[in-house]
Amino acid sequence: MAKHMDRLSSVDASFLAQEREGSHMHIGGLMIFEGPAPSREEFAAHLESRLHLVPRYRQKVWFPRFEMGRPLWVDDPTFNIGYHVRHSALPDPGSVEQLRLLAGRIFSQRLDRSKPLWELWLVEGYERDEFVIISKTHHALVDGVSGADLTTVLFDLQREGTDIPPPGHEWSPSPEPGDVGVMAKGVGELATTPLSLARRTLGAAISPGRTVERARGAAAGLGEVAWAGINPAPKTPLNGPIGPHRRMTWARVPLVELKEIKNALGGTVNDVFLAVVTGALHRWLRSRGVRTEGLEIRSAVPVSVRAAGDGGSLGNQITIMIGRLPTFADDPVERMRLVKDSMKDLKASKQALGAEVIASLEEFAPPTIFARASRLHFSTRMYNLLTTNVPGPQFPLYLLGREMLELVPIAFLAPEQRLAVAAMSYNGSVALSLVGDYDAMPDLEALADLVIDEVAALRGAAKPDRSDRPALLRERSG
Repeated sequence: MAKHMDRLSSVDASFLAQEREGSHMHIGGLMIFEGPAPSREEFAAHLESRLHLVPRYRQKVWFPRFEMGRPLWVDDPTFNIGYHVRHSALPDPGSVEQLRLLAGRIFSQRLDRSKPLWELWLVEGYERDEFVIISKTHHALVDGVSGADLTTVLFDLQREGTDIPPPGHEWSPSPEPGDVGVMAKGVGELATTPLSLARRTLGAAISPGRTVERARGAAAGLGEVAWAGINPAPKTPLNGPIGPHRRMTWARVPLVELKEIKNALGGTVNDVFLAVVTGALHRWLRSRGVRTEGLEIRSAVPVSVRAAGDGGSLGNQITIMIGRLPTFADDPVERMRLVKDSMKDLKASKQALGAEVIASLEEFAPPTIFARASRLHFSTRMYNLLTTNVPGPQFPLYLLGREMLELVPIAFLAPEQRLAVAAMSYNGSVALSLVGDYDAMPDLEALADLVIDEVAALRGAAKPDRSDRPALLRERSG
């Protein structure tokens, strides 16, 4: 349950600490619905009737003075849902290209830190009398798989009716904290730190065998993380200075086609996704004049460490693992095999445990030291780009009686990262989205076409008798 004056975890706070002028640490989604669109007032009222299920969305970030710990979540006494629900319309004829441009502009603007860190845009005038909802939420507020965000409470499982319980009482914000209260909380937390460490020590004494085993794994994981830092990622056009403006594109692929590739060539759907990205980057780098012989791109692969049954909890419960993408390989089947083996080795490694240890140590660091230490999570020495794949519901969702037709994830660009690729499945389809720096990635659409070409190449290898045209895979999205 979200409480007034909850302290941000080290992982949550790292997304705030590393936000720069050109790097906005917000994520979101683009959702296309059958029309007609609800009015802004109807949509806002629907949302407000469900905000009690995600109370964090009425809270803002409070930065303590005098180095008294990481930021806090506090109730916003001036919360106004009208500020967070925006209304727009596409210029006629409301094409996919117009929608991409609008989404890029929305995600080019940093969220106001003096208010709760989210926005929802109701966009009318999309082609075929459909409408769009664009969500934008700071990564400090929610991770990609937590389930504790607005999109989980906005929708219903059936066209008519809802199982959402009404609020038990009217929301009343707590007053903003003063310096004395924040300092008292910080002092109290410092006082409990030795007790926390003592509990861990007692746990080690009670079950020394398990503790020793975990300690060995943690040491191995720290070594693997250190190796990744000592041996920097290769220099490519994927990394360098970025500005605040974004390009955005996406394509939709039937989930069954990715499963056909997986069943024929082995591995998982996530392996197929990474192999597709690898193949597209292989050809894109060559189009940029980069030699790919011996070139192995490094990708940040977010991994959920959320416990079973903890899907509705708040904040980030993720860690980053560094995967290797074999962009040196010329053959798509060989790339798939190498990605599959690489991910198998990665899952068997202790990288995730090492990253968890680093995050737990950051919990006790003063803010200034923490801000410097958190750069490790986003360092270009560690990786070249972010790739993330989130499984979504395989059944239709509804908003005010309108069915959601398409769900597109939108990732963020960390400092010096010019490209991020995200995938999310929904109701039998997978949306593959690319977010790029506006100036550094003018050929983002060409890269998206290469993604689709790579899906077709892998399908051809999986089922040689099939000769589907790659363009068919873009369907509604291009």
